[in-house]
Amino acid sequence: MRATLNIPDDLLDDVQSLSGEKSKTRAIVIAMEDFVRRRRMESLISLRGKVTIDYDWESAEQEELLAAEEREKYNGD
Repeated sequence: MRATLNIPDDLLDDVQSLSGEKSKTRAIVIAMEDFVRRRRMESLISLRGKVTIDYDWESAEQEELLAAEEREKYNGD
């Protein structure tokens, strides 16, 4: 998508310098991707202690091992 933006020169210079990109477009894309990634992480972190996961990994592992044994018997291995 094309857009006309008024970005302060010193800010764009900083973004290019910190990203190591020569292309202004690529530098801005990297900065935007980083912003989105950080906000999504903050959103997930804010859920800490609010979500309870009751997952019995040992039972799930045992079920998978039994299923693998059954597949081996079926396949003749």
